Amino acid sequence: MKNLTLLVLLLFTTFSASAQENIDELLAAGIEDAKLFTSEYIAPASEGLIYGINNGWFNNGKSLRKFGFEFSIIANASFIKDKKKSFLMNIADYQNVRFEDGATSKTVATALGNNDPDITVIVTYDDPIFGEQEVEITLPTGIGSEGVNLIPTAFLQASFAPFKGTQLKGRYFPKIDTEDAKLSLYGIGLQQEFTSWLPAEKIWPIHISGLIAYTHLDANYNFTDEGIVEGSDQQIKTEVNSMLYELIVSTKLKIINFYAGFGYLNGKSTTGLLGTYRVSNGILTSEDIVDPFSIEKKISGARATGGFKLKLGFFGLNADYTVAEFNSASVGINFTF
Repeated sequence: MKNLTLLVLLLFTTFSASAQENIDELLAAGIEDAKLFTSEYIAPASEGLIYGINNGWFNNGKSLRKFGFEFSIIANASFIKDKKKSFLMNIADYQNVRFEDGATSKTVATALGNNDPDITVIVTYDDPIFGEQEVEITLPTGIGSEGVNLIPTAFLQASFAPFKGTQLKGRYFPKIDTEDAKLSLYGIGLQQEFTSWLPAEKIWPIHISGLIAYTHLDANYNFTDEGIVEGSDQQIKTEVNSMLYELIVSTKLKIINFYAGFGYLNGKSTTGLLGTYRVSNGILTSEDIVDPFSIEKKISGARATGGFKLKLGFFGLNADYTVAEFNSASVGINFTF
């Protein structure tokens, strides 16, 4: 779990550093241009994160026995599709940005991709002394530049059955707080086995449950850049809230059981470029720009999951695969008491 925690931190730091790289410099073109580019750049990453943090909520359609408890360690990997690694940047949509070679549009990297070779744009801005000026900026690349093709997530999860057929669930990601990056996650859920309500539940060949779960993530990356845009307290802050609704079925075998889930999720991510920014040229500066913009992304979609759980006494192991906008694989180690 420690190594996976470090991997998640490394990925978030790499993503945030890539997102910061030269996005603040695009403020020279104006807040609207910078916001437009950033919105397109981070959208796939926000979507992938929402899909990733909703995996691993269940491993059985059967509820724990009354007053039963299960503790799980869950690791998940969401796979990045090629279409999520780039977007078409159309210069006609921008006021003060153009490509260095005069092209009207180009396919450029999102936060999940990589520009190889680098792509350069010319930004026009107003200097308070010299008037209209131009500066050359290299567009930010993404985590693809580090050879990363998946989004890892991990959780500690606990389930408790206060009543027959009912499970209360909670999940948590150990808080990370370094000099540059902060990351925390928690979630709560309720799973109800419908077949436990039936008078002849033992004759049914399967267990059927419903699940509703909420997940929240906070992430923050602080940076100091001394390029064309100077300033203070510069940071990228992301907040994610999501809901999952799932119908679960599983077999009733003694040692190994198979389960499937059919669900729908929705969520919202809010990413803000915060702090103070000054467009400068040497010792000459313009007025301060404070907390330039915040971008909201709403995500929704269906998903289908199939997997198995192996149970040996109080110890269990499960693995599953989810088909969705971001396909993913999850594994879990479970201890049942």
